Amino acid sequence: MSGAATLQAVMSEGLDRYRHAHPLKPRQQQVCRHILDCRTPALGGFALKCDHCQAPAQLYHACRDRHCPRCQRQATEAWCARERAGVLPVNYHHLVFTLPHALNPWVEVHARELYGLLFETVWATLSAFAADPKRLGGQLGMTAVLHTWGQTLTRHVHLHCLVPGGALSGGGQWHPARSTYLFPVRALSRHFRGGFVSGLRRAIGKGQLPRLDNAAEIDAMLDTLMASEWVVYTKPCLSHTETVVDYLGRYTHRIALSDARIRRFDDGEVQLDYKDYRDGGRHKVMTLAATELLRRFLLHVLPHGFMRVRHFGFLANRCRALRLPVIRAAIEVYQATPAAEASPPSQASPFDGYPCAKCRRGHLRVVAELTRHRLEGG
Repeated sequence: MSGAATLQAVMSEGLDRYRHAHPLKPRQQQVCRHILDCRTPALGGFALKCDHCQAPAQLYHACRDRHCPRCQRQATEAWCARERAGVLPVNYHHLVFTLPHALNPWVEVHARELYGLLFETVWATLSAFAADPKRLGGQLGMTAVLHTWGQTLTRHVHLHCLVPGGALSGGGQWHPARSTYLFPVRALSRHFRGGFVSGLRRAIGKGQLPRLDNAAEIDAMLDTLMASEWVVYTKPCLSHTETVVDYLGRYTHRIALSDARIRRFDDGEVQLDYKDYRDGGRHKVMTLAATELLRRFLLHVLPHGFMRVRHFGFLANRCRALRLPVIRAAIEVYQATPAAEASPPSQASPFDGYPCAKCRRGHLRVVAELTRHRLEGG
């Protein structure tokens, strides 16, 4: 049996089979329910009618879950616009801090704690380097977005960071980065590794990771982590900071998988597009059973209420409105009406109804509200 090439269709056909072998956690169950209900009678909606040909139509509400590939487009666009408006006239740096895959079993049982520790350690690492008088001697700014997946949807926990190339001193002076790499990658990697492992030891000692209770296995894991090289990637954004903002924005309000990557769904199998970075970034297609695709997708369901986009330093929400003008003035390129902020956000055109797909001349107008209606077995 063939079906539409969407995550919702795959979930509708394969979720029951998946649940027989893999009991869902409450949070996963909630996310699946939202995705299955998205834009269906279960969420209600509106009855529409064309003002030209009188053709009827229905429009159902979206679930607005951040895991749903059909939702959050407007929220993403608003976030990108806000970030682009705050871009400083300096070189930016795109850094990626990756957790070793050996930690994946611990992430499985204590995701919230380890994700939080990742943010904490990365910021501690970068701010320590920036505060060093031999480097920048000031406060850094950072926007960080958590990704937990790779191209094939396996667990690959890493933090994308967008960092302006300079620091603000306590006296209000701007100290620009002296080189294009911001900080030495090897030194960042060692500091990041030591800080994260120390954080794990503290958390275990305080009983904050209660499901890790085998002392011998804990010691062996921590020794393995300290003996391995941790991956840190850094690249200057010399002329395309907005491009990186848009790249991060694609995953600020959604995760892991878009419907556009699902090429075909037929007879319980899914063809998925992916980019093979080990083969020069070539685009390839892999075939997965529907249940396997769901297993991989559900690895990336975030803990309830977890903030996966965070701002630090002079880009922190509580102070960025005050600090950005100060920084622009400090680097002597601040204008009274910067181009990025001179005009207020563009206002959307007044809504004039949806174009009629039947006559293509009229517009669909709301004529009634549809109450929620869950189909039997739904």
